[in-house]
Amino acid sequence: MSARTTISGPATGVPATVTAATGRAVPPAPRPPAAATVTARALGEEAAAGGGPATDASATDASATSSPVTSTGTAPTTVEERWRQFFRWGPYALLTLATLISAASLDAFGEQAHPAAMAVLVPATLVLLVWWSLRQRALPVPAPGDRPACVAETSGDGLPLVAPVLIPGAPGTASVVYFVLRTALALALTWANPLFAVFACVGYFDTAHLLPPRPAVTRAGLLVVAFTLAGSQSGGLPPRSGFQWVLFGGLFVINASLAIGLSHLGTKEAEKAMALARTNSRLEQALAENAALQAQLLLQAREAGIADERRRLAAEIHDTIAQGLTGVIAQLQAVTATADPGVADVHLRRAAELARHSLGEARRSVHNLGPAALELDSLPVALEKTVAAWAERTGITARFTATGTELPLHDEIAATLLRITEEALANAERHSGAARAGVTLSYMGDEVTLDVRDDGRGFDPAAVPARTRAGGFGLGGMRARAERLAGALTVESEPGHGTAISARVPLAPQDGDGARDAA
Repeated sequence: MSARTTISGPATGVPATVTAATGRAVPPAPRPPAAATVTARALGEEAAAGGGPATDASATDASATSSPVTSTGTAPTTVEERWRQFFRWGPYALLTLATLISAASLDAFGEQAHPAAMAVLVPATLVLLVWWSLRQRALPVPAPGDRPACVAETSGDGLPLVAPVLIPGAPGTASVVYFVLRTALALALTWANPLFAVFACVGYFDTAHLLPPRPAVTRAGLLVVAFTLAGSQSGGLPPRSGFQWVLFGGLFVINASLAIGLSHLGTKEAEKAMALARTNSRLEQALAENAALQAQLLLQAREAGIADERRRLAAEIHDTIAQGLTGVIAQLQAVTATADPGVADVHLRRAAELARHSLGEARRSVHNLGPAALELDSLPVALEKTVAAWAERTGITARFTATGTELPLHDEIAATLLRITEEALANAERHSGAARAGVTLSYMGDEVTLDVRDDGRGFDPAAVPARTRAGGFGLGGMRARAERLAGALTVESEPGHGTAISARVPLAPQDGDGARDAA
């Protein structure tokens, strides 16, 4: 059985059927005019994810046929449900109405009326309708307010589409047999009494749903219905005079032209709606892909944030706790190396001070606070105190110099330059064997430059080994700090000629209440 998509549009006001195999629309059955609606919908998230076309209510977009639930807790009847009810009960209502009218007008038609034929044909037609109803009842039919049963279709570009089933079990062999027998009985009833055309007109509504989705077959069914109605309109079948034959021929042409014209318009509307359905399907597919991409980007951003926080903590630990512990170890080694109680006491006090300072810096690093040295002092003052404390602790002659017009800096810039200075001095203490060192802070228009120099043994910058788990962050850590602020770090060194480290970062003044006056 071919898959179908049911569409309606303002040009014809009737449902049309598009086949997946041919891409052409089956001629529509007449339908009361309505605003253009497209009931064919793209499959939802499951189909977009590659799960295939859906066959139940959960696989289609909720806006396709469902309606908001009312205050009473029941959903209002949809358009598709109303048409489903008409296709199920409409033939009974029209047959009853036609029978009553025909029975009341037997005398008006005289010899043209055939009561005996009516007495046989009406029960036979009723039996046919009951058989078709019982067969439909055996098939799953959605309850009012529920999602309609759907059949899947694949468009020309491979996108899955779905359409509501208005007549369960159609099209198929049983629906074709039902249509042929019902149309034949309607024609016979119209011959028995022209007013039975009231019942015969039901074929205009469900021909496109009961017959196979082929334009030629559907048009043939519509022409048979037009033939029956033209016979009734011309005064009954068969025509009894030349004038009635002429009238019958004209009315048949009019009815057939209307049916073919509406069929053509329905085909055009179906093609437009099919293109719109494909666009909707592609759009929903793109939305599903975008949602997956957004979830992936959020995951990547979270992972990047975690990695960045790990790097920050690692750098803070290296520049504070690790350096402090190194100093504690050095002071304790000095205590064990001397027999003078006074000298040992000095080294013990320094070790205790370093331990307390490292503990405070560790707490501040966990809470992502700036260095304690910058809480009350500007960067030049903090650097001067840091250099003096380092010189006193290591015994290396060190000097700090500030040049240019001092400006209050952003906290992040000040903290970065202070950490680079601490790391550079720690490297000079551990590796250079220097006797003198100098630190210069220069305000140069739109940037700030920090230079740390020593007269130690120097090294080859190109031969620096990669950082290991046991090693420190060293030059790589300092360079990462500078680059994080859109700055740069350069190293000039040569074996036997000392080392010069220069960090340059853009000058970003501290704004608002965070500004501090220059010391």
